[in-house]
Amino acid sequence: MTKAFYPATFDPIHFGHIDIAKRAALIFDEVIIGVYDRPIKNLLFTIEERMQLVERALHDLGNIRVMRYGGLTVEFARQVGTPVIVRGLRMLSDFELEWHMALTNKQLAPEIEVVCLMTSQDFAFLSSSTVREVALLGGNVTSMVPPFVADALRRKAIERAGDPINHPVPITSLRD
Repeated sequence: MTKAFYPATFDPIHFGHIDIAKRAALIFDEVIIGVYDRPIKNLLFTIEERMQLVERALHDLGNIRVMRYGGLTVEFARQVGTPVIVRGLRMLSDFELEWHMALTNKQLAPEIEVVCLMTSQDFAFLSSSTVREVALLGGNVTSMVPPFVADALRRKAIERAGDPINHPVPITSLRD
């Protein structure tokens, strides 16, 4: 049985993530979705919230298991016995980052392979940071995320609106 590990922050999960997870589930006997709990990022959702959103988004896939992890990705892959790490590629800039990470992971764990799946064209523009910014600025994200994720984003936007100093909208590029 071939197992694979698909790690990400999933802050929040979006249709691009779901696309990669579904396609990985067709290729591998079991896919462990790893929700990273200690990223060096400003997160919108707690680890518990991200886990719940990912579990709900992928509940219909019988060969997927959602797990929380921290530390080195290859160490977690070893712990759960997955010889493959799945990553999604959207654009050329992703390739450079993923290539660098794959080479580093190969140095750390030569027995683990990295498989990159190209994101479907419909989702190539999506990133969690873009989804967060659109949602926090009041935009419609229903074409980017499942309805329950859009609702969670709306709740976060309302929460943050009450405290704009301590919870400013992270700016990527959509405000201009």
